[in-house]
Amino acid sequence: MILVGYSGHAYVAYGIAQAAGIAVSGYCDSEEKTQNPFNLTWYGSEESDAAKAAIKKVGYFVAIGDNNIRKKVTKKLITGYPSSNIIHPTAVIAADAFIKNPGIMVSAGVIINPLAIIEAGAICNTGCIIEHECEIGKYAHIGPGAILCGNVKVGECSFIGAGAVIKQGIVIGANCIIGAGAVVVKNVADNCQVKGVPAQ
Repeated sequence: MILVGYSGHAYVAYGIAQAAGIAVSGYCDSEEKTQNPFNLTWYGSEESDAAKAAIKKVGYFVAIGDNNIRKKVTKKLITGYPSSNIIHPTAVIAADAFIKNPGIMVSAGVIINPLAIIEAGAICNTGCIIEHECEIGKYAHIGPGAILCGNVKVGECSFIGAGAVIKQGIVIGANCIIGAGAVVVKNVADNCQVKGVPAQ
């Protein structure tokens, strides 16, 4: 597999891939990184001939933490080549949860309970809990240790900060930012940022 993007978030993606027994042979980025902790081969940008050949051969994962950039890059790549999901072996995922391709990352210690839906390109970061019947939209990011109680809906490209708690049944719109440690007890409209206890 090739990583598209190679910085902090990609380092976590690399660790998940290794734990899951997926070989990572290189990375694509706009420029070669001076910091290369895993000694990966640089294939140029994702649009280079070398990158396209490598991606076609071994597949890829878009390892970019920024939701909107991840969406943009994925949409450029997805029409031509298959993407992968990467799921850490310590994640606990109910048999009747729905993990939809492509490009989903599920980190160590994540719990995803029955009938939850995880859409394409979403990130479920370390130790977050996604309860029954939650819906995580495309390219959303659930931060480390966040807790989503049952029936929570998170819109496309929204970010839930580390340790945030979302009350059961809450709807969070698209392109929202929920601050770290926030407790969300009412719905959040599209394009809003909230923080605090209770979040506002």
